[in-house]
Amino acid sequence: MKKNLGSVLALYPTPVTVIGAMNNDKPTWTLVAHIGIIGHDRVLVSLAKPHFINECIKKTNKLSINLVDEGILKETDYTGSVSGKKTDKSNVFEYELGEKGTPVISKSPLTMECSVVDTYNTPNFESFICTIDNTYVSEEHLDDNGKINYNTLKPVLFEFPTYQYLKTGDVIGKCLSFSKKGK
Repeated sequence: MKKNLGSVLALYPTPVTVIGAMNNDKPTWTLVAHIGIIGHDRVLVSLAKPHFINECIKKTNKLSINLVDEGILKETDYTGSVSGKKTDKSNVFEYELGEKGTPVISKSPLTMECSVVDTYNTPNFESFICTIDNTYVSEEHLDDNGKINYNTLKPVLFEFPTYQYLKTGDVIGKCLSFSKKGK
């Protein structure tokens, strides 16, 4: 029999991301692992209310979601350990502006440029509901059909509550293929 642990958030691991937003004429960045998918046309980025970047996002209604691989993990971890209120994080990553004006980390293997269409507030968090305006992928992470190849991209994952970063692993099968093989 399973043991009841009570009300425990247990939908981990999740991809590690760096959220980017413009702070006037400079970018600011923060580490976020509370992200989610809402259907096929919306994503959610959930941030604690005191985060500096929240006000930047609310001013422009734009943000970027930058997936993290091992190559940028050290810088990513740093962006989550210091506050944008006290530290200028604009030079942590090399970046360029996407077509919608959000900062896109040059070394991130995949970046989604998003527009905020709604905000869902809970007592300690602001969750930004976003549409995806553009998705930028490093060409080495595209397959022969021009689709994202997560076997080469290998995003870092975050596991809570131990605060551990995890590597993505091997492919174990195709979704919806096991039932075709019989019982």
